[in-house]
Amino acid sequence: MRGVYVLIISVNKEIAVGIGALGKVNFEKGLYAYVGSAQKSLEKRLERHLRKGKRKFWHIDYLLGSESVKVVKAFYKEAEKFEECKVAKKLSEKGVPVVNFGCSDCSCVSHLFRFGDYYFLRNLMFDLRFCPFLLC
Repeated sequence: MRGVYVLIISVNKEIAVGIGALGKVNFEKGLYAYVGSAQKSLEKRLERHLRKGKRKFWHIDYLLGSESVKVVKAFYKEAEKFEECKVAKKLSEKGVPVVNFGCSDCSCVSHLFRFGDYYFLRNLMFDLRFCPFLLC
């Protein structure tokens, strides 16, 4: 399966994380949404993001490697790669962007956004026709 996904991430305290070439990035305590895509093996990509102790390749790998960070929910939908940036644009209208995070291959401001309310974010995912991914 190919598609676009959104990881809902909890950062349980204020942290600073080295994010590859971005350098040290400060993250406030709170809830974040990260938009990504996988044009083959979407399920394997999501499962990879949920594992700890993996090789760091993408910006999100550095953030998820922190002990203070946990994926609390994942959503997905079958879609082409261009949909990833459309979703990031939608999230940028409602959340606070972590500038330059996860968007080194496009012209988006970010693919990671801080939100204040889980239920708002969950409802937004359903409005955008995303389905929940089971975190097993």
